[in-house]
Amino acid sequence: MPSEARPGVAGIVLAGGRSRRMGGGDKCLRNLGGETLLARAIARARPQVETLVLNANGDPGRFASYGLPVARDVIEGYAGPLAGVLTGMAWARAHAPECPWIVTFASDAPFFPDDLVARLMAAVEEGGSELACAASRGRSHPVFGLWPVRLAKALREALVSEEIRKIDRWTARYRLAEVGFADTAVDPFFNVNAPEDLAEAERLTA
Repeated sequence: MPSEARPGVAGIVLAGGRSRRMGGGDKCLRNLGGETLLARAIARARPQVETLVLNANGDPGRFASYGLPVARDVIEGYAGPLAGVLTGMAWARAHAPECPWIVTFASDAPFFPDDLVARLMAAVEEGGSELACAASRGRSHPVFGLWPVRLAKALREALVSEEIRKIDRWTARYRLAEVGFADTAVDPFFNVNAPEDLAEAERLTA
């Protein structure tokens, strides 16, 4: 059952990568079941958060029809998902100061849970953790994470001065809750990295 939007949480849909395994271009604009991956991500994410922004590089005009503000990476050079996290923190600080938290969503995962934010927040509130991320099938999915905006300075330092790129290298410095999500036939965090993944997603959707 869908959860209500969590006040104080800004959502960041991550679409800033170069999609090499899909042959380049905007992977999130590929079609699945008659709508784009991005449209699917927005439909799942928007009801869960107070406000939503798209993290993407290049000309923002190509996303105009989606009705979201677009924030390009605040770190140059395609520094990976952590750059998207930092970009989300910076955007929230500037445009949603009432949101002390951000949640990141991958734009290429068409089946992520509609209670993701509620369960990540519950894990932090109940367990005393500083961060939370999703997990399924024995694997963590830190791209689906809950991040306090107050860590923006520390994250920028890690990205710029230490050149840290792997999410788990940075999250290891903090108390991290991993929240497990069950699956039946479909892994809720199945993501589309390559053309064969898109074909499989079509099969699962059908």
